[in-house]
Amino acid sequence: MKANTPEERAKKRADEYVGLIWHIAAFVIVNAFLYFLDWRNDHRIGWAYWTTIPWGIGLTFHIFAYAIGDRVQERAYERFLAQEKAKQKGNRSK
Repeated sequence: MKANTPEERAKKRADEYVGLIWHIAAFVIVNAFLYFLDWRNDHRIGWAYWTTIPWGIGLTFHIFAYAIGDRVQERAYERFLAQEKAKQKGNRSK
């Protein structure tokens, strides 16, 4: 569903921001704990590496989606809307 009013758009963006902040917080807390466990066990377990790298990649995609997602979505929406209007206009002239 597309947010129509400025208030709806602001609420959607704020919700996305809070979700991103929670994702970053969970990443930092969990990975700090895992690095602590690795350190306490003389690096014998290696849990931290197995979670930090893939989770870091996922977090990077989340940050990119937050940063550019709305702009890309809005441009695609405008382009597809223009295409649909052109099709509709072309069908009327036949």
